[in-house]
Amino acid sequence: MIENLSNWAGNYFYGAAQKHHPETVEQIQEIVHRSTKLKALGTRHSFNDIADSPGDLISLRYFDRVLHLDREHHTVTVEAGIRYGELCRWLDIEGFALHNLASLPHISIAGACATATHGSGDRLGNLATAVSAMEVVTADGELMVFSRGTEDFEGSVVGLGGLGIVTKLILNISPSFQMQQDVYENLSLTEVENHFDELTSSGYSVSLFTDWSQAMFNQVWLKRLAPDGVSLKAEPELFGATLATRHLHPIAAISAENCTEQMGVCGPWYERLPHFRMDFTPSSGEELQSEYILPRQHAVSAFHAIDELREQISPLLQISEIRTIAADNLWMSTCYEQASVAVHFTWIKDWERVSQVLPIIEDRLSRFNPRPHWGKLFTMSPEHLQSRYEKLSDFRQLLQRYDPQGKFRNAFLDQYIF
Repeated sequence: MIENLSNWAGNYFYGAAQKHHPETVEQIQEIVHRSTKLKALGTRHSFNDIADSPGDLISLRYFDRVLHLDREHHTVTVEAGIRYGELCRWLDIEGFALHNLASLPHISIAGACATATHGSGDRLGNLATAVSAMEVVTADGELMVFSRGTEDFEGSVVGLGGLGIVTKLILNISPSFQMQQDVYENLSLTEVENHFDELTSSGYSVSLFTDWSQAMFNQVWLKRLAPDGVSLKAEPELFGATLATRHLHPIAAISAENCTEQMGVCGPWYERLPHFRMDFTPSSGEELQSEYILPRQHAVSAFHAIDELREQISPLLQISEIRTIAADNLWMSTCYEQASVAVHFTWIKDWERVSQVLPIIEDRLSRFNPRPHWGKLFTMSPEHLQSRYEKLSDFRQLLQRYDPQGKFRNAFLDQYIF
């Protein structure tokens, strides 16, 4: 067992026997060929055991380069371990952008895509929807390329680490753009109920934050395009919420210095779409995270269901975030064939108490068929989780075809997929 190797939050310690740091694809192929059990390891931002292995781990820390920019076809080819913040700065200099980003730019591209990690936006799919091709070292040590339009592509992109070691990805990109971010305070649940569609479509990306201590959303983060690099006028009110007059962190008691620029100041897309700046550590990691993705049409009903649990939730909660995500066609995506709303919880770091409240939340949301984020904490039974993925049987067959001996299987996949 690798001594003291934990995830970013420090709530999970890996049980793998050893960790490799290959520098070439050929070295990855050799390690895979001679190993019986292994998994890829990125920036360790998952809160559960999805990236662990009873055997070896292959770190992708040296796979952090941009390999090719295709200006004609609007794609960029990158190594799998590069972090979004690193790629985005490079892309913007070249005049291009990604369609969306998660709240943290510190996460690796391969890991985010493998778990269907997302940003926010009614018309914006999760980060994996930008993938147009993916190179993978499969169980026999050979290189396999999965490309959009081919038979196995839609099952492979959100692969949960089960297909092999992703070494390279080709991402769709667009021309660079400018954005601004404005924050509003104190939006009532009643106004969200009456104007949810208008609210979430009022910007390129919209996030609602609440501590569920009352029927109120503490903050609305409104990210809008700034045509020609000129800031738009921010209205003094947004459905009764008032425009903030100072920079804010989603958690009111924390300094906003590590947050991306607010107050309507125009700037590049990659410095507005995330909530946190790449050059700052977003927090100490003293937290746990859970997230449930539901069909969008149930959003308001789900909010009321959670609000009824405020006495159980709020004492353990640091902050909760609501975001919307467009539907996609990736088999194991939490947004597969459904426009979705995501309800995210950042908890205090007390798993004993949090593990008692998660089943209550899951039971209350069960009538809306929630899908938990693959890389975060949940207590849902395998049977309930599996029932929410109509392509699960096809995904199992895909994994068995490329990894018949289960080289890339681990406790997480055995429990929730097989």
